Amino acid sequence: MTATARATASFPTARIASRSGGLPIEVTLIAQLGLGAGDGMCREAEARQRGHATFADALDEPAATLAATDISRGETTALHSFAVGAQGHPFHRHAGHRVFTAVSGSGGVQLRFSTVSDSQLRESPRAFVEALHHVNIPPDCVFTVRFGGRTWHQFASLRPDAAHPTMFALSCHTNELGGLDDPALRERVGSGGATIHDLTDQLPQAVADYLSTNPPGRLEIPTLSLSLNERPGSLLSAICSRVRGFAGAMRGLTAACRCRVAGFVARRGHAVVELPGPPAGSLLERQYRDRFDHQDTFQLVLHGMGASGTTASALLADVLDGFLSNRPVTVSWMMGLRNILVLPLRLRTSPLGCPVSSLLSGNRERLFAGKYPVFEELVDPRGQRAEVLLGADDRHLRFRSSVGVRFVGSDALITMGTRVQCRNVFGRFYMAAIDRVHRAYVSPRMLGMAVEHAQRRAYGADGSTELAF
Repeated sequence: MTATARATASFPTARIASRSGGLPIEVTLIAQLGLGAGDGMCREAEARQRGHATFADALDEPAATLAATDISRGETTALHSFAVGAQGHPFHRHAGHRVFTAVSGSGGVQLRFSTVSDSQLRESPRAFVEALHHVNIPPDCVFTVRFGGRTWHQFASLRPDAAHPTMFALSCHTNELGGLDDPALRERVGSGGATIHDLTDQLPQAVADYLSTNPPGRLEIPTLSLSLNERPGSLLSAICSRVRGFAGAMRGLTAACRCRVAGFVARRGHAVVELPGPPAGSLLERQYRDRFDHQDTFQLVLHGMGASGTTASALLADVLDGFLSNRPVTVSWMMGLRNILVLPLRLRTSPLGCPVSSLLSGNRERLFAGKYPVFEELVDPRGQRAEVLLGADDRHLRFRSSVGVRFVGSDALITMGTRVQCRNVFGRFYMAAIDRVHRAYVSPRMLGMAVEHAQRRAYGADGSTELAF
């Protein structure tokens, strides 16, 4: 192998012509990661894959569908993840062509392809071996693979005895319906419910039996070895492979010892803006007209929500539910501290932020949507506007808050406003102390998270829909 190795200034690529006249097999080496990084990445990615809602473990190839088809909208692509363990997986094929990007484990990967046709296979199982090619990928590497439909393939670690994971891959199916003849399977793909295993054909039993009794010798199979830094087959290459294998084993142990695999999604939602006063006709306009010591109103706009078919009252109910079930952690912590500080003063306490704290009231005399206690409500029979009035009276102040939804064209304008009337000097001191943080953080944050919850409910009844803002 050393005598025939050649250098390249770009990505080392193996290109294998199909014996059956199909698309060629193309394997390209992209980059090499740090020592032992392949094992760590493969094990961690597989652990995250197991937590995915679509995770399925079959054919020695645990996988998940990260992005399904949406045939009704003309979307026939799909994105899958899959992992291959230390012992590899059996030979199999797919009707459609495949394109994937993968990370090799710290033992390296051997990619095995047979481009034999069905007619050739029916004539003799030996034809499978005659059309067989291997491509060796070094440890800890990023590489890409593309091959045509009905290409038999098998992936295994170059060092299965060392228990390195073989690889972890992201496979883009550019046409999930490509090559499919089975009407039932096409229907399953059309509904977005097909797994990567549903699209897999296993090796005919006669061929599997032949390979079991007549395993091809290593020197019998044409093999291409790709490398980035060391010449394949050299002493330096062998040493580096051993070092990477040892480092990968250590990093793999570190990944296995973690208590949990954590992931986070951070989001900055729609802009919440402060208005100079309550919207015209708001229920809040009629509160404390003679005197109030504090007033604020915040608004958030959901563009296109009016086209979803929801009514203002339904959206408002979801927003109110959002105040209860999607509370800002920091606001809850601040309210807990506030409750401890005012307890000796016998002031009213609540785990909710003050503007909507009365949603936890035990008063059931007047309920909006049959669930939320309110002082007043305003509902437009055309479904274009809905508003509720909340609030409470305490020893140091009285407050009223309104939460409203109004559709303007296809946009939903969601507002939350508060008016406060202080009853004594302590009430004025209290409002002066909290005014800045209330305007800058508490109210905007509460409204933003409540609306986020409502938007999830509007687009996915189970609340699982991930929305891009």
